Amino acid sequence: MITTIALLKAREGLGRDEFIDYYENHHVPLILSKAPAPDYYVRNYLPPVDERRFSAGFDVMTHMKFPDETAYRSWLALVLAEGSGVAEDEARFLDRSQTRSWIVEEHGIG
Repeated sequence: MITTIALLKAREGLGRDEFIDYYENHHVPLILSKAPAPDYYVRNYLPPVDERRFSAGFDVMTHMKFPDETAYRSWLALVLAEGSGVAEDEARFLDRSQTRSWIVEEHGIG
């Protein structure tokens, strides 16, 4: 299993509700129209800025899982393909210069 985590920051001037709405109702459907859904695809939004105890430097953590590296690389190739529109769409609601992502080693109980 390949697990990825991405920390994403909203574009300057975009309110939290507007950011969540755009991500969930525009960007996710775009991604799913370009490539099959990952085995697991969850977006974890931080609380509003005035409710946070400290600055996090990001607004959402995206967590995805793929059965293996081949599936992950195939998915990436489809999503990042030239002309897919994904990068242009991300520029509408993300500060792409702040995007951080990793393949992580996941450990759990059970």
